[in-house]
Amino acid sequence: MQALQQFSAPALLNTLVSLATAFALGGVIGFERQVRQRTAGLRTNTLVAVGAAIFVALGNRLFEIHGGTQGAVHVVAYVVSGIGFLGAGAIMKEGANVTGLNTAATLWGSGAVGACAGAGLIGEAVLAALFVLASNTLLRPVVNRINRRPVNEEASEATYTVYVICRRDAQADARESVLGLLEAASYPVREIDQHAFGPQDAEIEATLYATAVNGEELDKVMQQIEALPGVTQAFWNTSTDE
Repeated sequence: MQALQQFSAPALLNTLVSLATAFALGGVIGFERQVRQRTAGLRTNTLVAVGAAIFVALGNRLFEIHGGTQGAVHVVAYVVSGIGFLGAGAIMKEGANVTGLNTAATLWGSGAVGACAGAGLIGEAVLAALFVLASNTLLRPVVNRINRRPVNEEASEATYTVYVICRRDAQADARESVLGLLEAASYPVREIDQHAFGPQDAEIEATLYATAVNGEELDKVMQQIEALPGVTQAFWNTSTDE
């Protein structure tokens, strides 16, 4: 009967509010990631936030019942450590390219949102979620603008890569059309690769011969590529070798 003795309706209501907040805010963060077809999407970010909230709420509740050291503080430390391992699993290295860093950082942010909600700090949880969302949305145009700035060709060589996300059943036709559109725009492809992207899509990665491009021209080509049947997204990026 220990469970009945430890039952508390006010404490249960507080936990419900904490978990509901974590669920809602984690879902908002995950929705933005899902729309952009990132590895950790709606369910992953929501589960991370809710899981963190559960553990922190549990630490608070056990402290109320048994006393002793402040369990919630210790739980938060373990939550941070655990999410670090989870985020590391989202980071992938292919040659000199490292992907998934932003996904891992977003998971870290979702865990922080959940920890705040689990501790009953609803206002802090909302603020944390807003700043995580702002980092993934408001800073994106700034990053794109910086990446598209002309590079100092004397100090480095720029490599321009076009990325196209399409359905797998339209992959072959999309590949040929992408090559044709880039060739027509005087941006011939030096190397092209394709691989699975999610359960139903594929990603086409085309590296250009050009060491400098006109951003507006290439943006127009991206619009033409996105209009192709089966293509859901097209964008380009630049990297430099110092």
